[in-house]
Amino acid sequence: MQQSLIGLTDAPCRTPQAAFLTDDSRDILRFALEALANGMGAALVTLVDIRGGAARPLGAQMTVREDGQYCGFVSGGCVEGAVAFEAMEAIRCAQDRTVRYGEGSPWFDIVLPCGGGITLNIHTLRSAQPLHEVLHQLERRQPVTLRYCPTSQTLAVQPGYSKTRWRNGEFALGFRPCVRVMIFGRSVEAQTTALLAEAAGYDVQLCADATFFPPPDADTAVLLLWHDLDREFPVLQAALAAKPFYIGALGSYRTHQKRVARLCEHGWRQKDIARINAPVGIFPKARDARSLALSVLADVAATRLKSEAS
Repeated sequence: MQQSLIGLTDAPCRTPQAAFLTDDSRDILRFALEALANGMGAALVTLVDIRGGAARPLGAQMTVREDGQYCGFVSGGCVEGAVAFEAMEAIRCAQDRTVRYGEGSPWFDIVLPCGGGITLNIHTLRSAQPLHEVLHQLERRQPVTLRYCPTSQTLAVQPGYSKTRWRNGEFALGFRPCVRVMIFGRSVEAQTTALLAEAAGYDVQLCADATFFPPPDADTAVLLLWHDLDREFPVLQAALAAKPFYIGALGSYRTHQKRVARLCEHGWRQKDIARINAPVGIFPKARDARSLALSVLADVAATRLKSEAS
């Protein structure tokens, strides 16, 4: 005798749906906090292992609410709906779980286009405090690490940045503050670069004078887009002293040689001077403002990715 499936679950069937599109970790954590604040169950999904190729980096995350609304990505978009179903079930059972997709997965009908495999941890959120602490530290422009312990199924926050990986049976997920781009100059190049940087989601400060406020930190890129070596010089020296992750300066190779000579006269070492990206950008001889802006910000993004991988 066939048993009816009606009534076997207390939860109504809901179809997962993306609430909005984002891969910004701050948006994903805020979405989880809003759900908890409104009395809804939520789960944090984290990419904890990659086999072969993958569309997202280790540590990529999603938040899934009990009603099936979700945000974030752990793949190129091919498994997020299935992941949300798993997360909804985890929330209903109040039990964390691990799922695999692609290579090594029992779900033969879900194939990743990249041909690899991913392992995801689904953590049902029981406390908002760790997520609040991560966002608080990032707002203060402080790096922070979120640690997940599968044995206790708990999250803990650790000051400072740790490389995203498994260590001593826990998964550490490092967060760094949003890239701040400080653009100095009164030129059309400076204005265009600022607009493009804002569209890319960077924290942008367009500075017409030679004053640092606030001072650049290790997650800041300093862009000197003046056509005036005298005006840029005090800012350039301050940037070299502050050690932002990127310093770029406008001008030709000949202009840069004059810049280098002046820095040497003021006692700067070649090791320090070599930190200056000049002529700035990855496109040689980009002379119109839009091409230059693309060239400069592409170099900033590439440098940031390199620093995160090291």
